[in-house]
Amino acid sequence: MNKLTLGGIIFAALMLLLTYLSVGGSKGGLNDDIVNMLAAAGAVALVIITVFVVIKYVRQMQTDTATGELAEESWDDIGEYKNPVPMGWAIMFMGTIIWGMWYFVAGYPVNAYSQIGEYNEDVKAHQDKFEKKYADIKGNELIKMGESVFIAECKVCHGVDGKGLDGKAANLHERISAENVKHVIENGSAYGLLGEGSMMPNRDGLFNANTNANITDAEIEAVSNYVANGMQGEGADVFAGTCAMCHGADGKGVEYMGPNIAVFDSALVVNVLAHGKKGAIGAMPSFARLNEKQREAAAAYISAGLPDTDDLEGE
Repeated sequence: MNKLTLGGIIFAALMLLLTYLSVGGSKGGLNDDIVNMLAAAGAVALVIITVFVVIKYVRQMQTDTATGELAEESWDDIGEYKNPVPMGWAIMFMGTIIWGMWYFVAGYPVNAYSQIGEYNEDVKAHQDKFEKKYADIKGNELIKMGESVFIAECKVCHGVDGKGLDGKAANLHERISAENVKHVIENGSAYGLLGEGSMMPNRDGLFNANTNANITDAEIEAVSNYVANGMQGEGADVFAGTCAMCHGADGKGVEYMGPNIAVFDSALVVNVLAHGKKGAIGAMPSFARLNEKQREAAAAYISAGLPDTDDLEGE
């Protein structure tokens, strides 16, 4: 046995020992865990095949000389022999294909235990338990739960006080800014704000009944400021002629037509959390990881009115 072969055997043994210590010594080890078993089997096969191939071809480079018929093509005067694929490579290639088909069809994760599957089952069981335990929570208790959800999920973008971290997210103390109203009028909206994928057209589809014409730039500016100012000031006539049919004369929404744009209400916040939203600042993702009661609680907390920064500092 030459030094190359001996070195390869020692290296393979060392790698297999490290594999056993890292996988077999972890919590749960290899017992009844198909994921760890497959990982260990793959590591063993990889080490053995790699060492075998390296030894074979290093020895071949040391002793063999190339023979055979050269192909007509060459790259930078480097020729290629028309030799068949080595049998070992062909066997490994076909074996890898067969193993891959078995893995995805009969192995993991289709037809076997998996840690991911167990985790998902545990999460579902916890969610069901949570839903059952807090199904009837209402009023102040629901708002308190919503505060916890807000701090855990919403403050990253909106800030602990809900003011939007210097414009990086919407200021939740205001129903909507003039900038966002203008953006929605210009671009339209179809983000499930009523929970059913309702769509608001862009400016080309907005008709002012008072002037019998499409809404103009000046009217967009006026109605944006009117809505952002709490449905007060100039722009009331534009709102009445263009927006009231879907959003109501008071801006508090019409069922199946348009959401409440005067104040936050629970239905609106729940649907924004469920579907996400895109506005002038950017896109807000949906929060599908929250269950229905958590979204309801966050909506109750926001709709009830967030505390001011001064109030938070005084606590």
